[in-house]
Amino acid sequence: ITDWFETGLYIFTSLGPEGQGYQWVGDHIRPRVRVPEKWKWPVGVSVSTEIGYQRAAFSADTWTWEIRPIIDKQAGPWYVVFNPALERSWHGPSVSRGTEFSPNFKVGYNVTKKLAAGLEYYGSLGPVTGFDPLSEQQQQIIPAIDYDFGENWEFNFGVGVGVTHGTDHLLVKMIIGHRFEWPTSKVLKAFAKGR
Repeated sequence: ITDWFETGLYIFTSLGPEGQGYQWVGDHIRPRVRVPEKWKWPVGVSVSTEIGYQRAAFSADTWTWEIRPIIDKQAGPWYVVFNPALERSWHGPSVSRGTEFSPNFKVGYNVTKKLAAGLEYYGSLGPVTGFDPLSEQQQQIIPAIDYDFGENWEFNFGVGVGVTHGTDHLLVKMIIGHRFEWPTSKVLKAFAKGR
């Protein structure tokens, strides 16, 4: 929408066992603000908040909220990002757990101009007032690739494993994203250039 504000919409689906096919899981909306690139900070800094609904068949906590600070850096072919996220359930059995700490981390390397390979980590450690025992925490490690189909597209695919008893053993993830230009963004850009 501007050079410092965007909004994302996620549509989650699941491919079940044979005969079930694809199913709609839920939707999330994610507004995000960031430090504009023209400020030339040494690292990228942004904050997103995500509000979403998941069907009870897929998550007992049907309404959730997340605030995700994002600190990232591109250094030559290397890309590093850290997300010390806080999550909260608004409807479901986890409401009484309060706010939980869910850190995420990624290290990527541009193998070619179009293809990057990396390692992603997703964790859910428990309430900020006292983390869960290690066996109950969710910890996933996912080797993943990102492919550049153009500046308006995002593609990420990975297959990973859960490394604790509280985590799904196998996880397959894929993100296909498309960026749309907000109608007013052209007007704002022209105004910023004094036209």
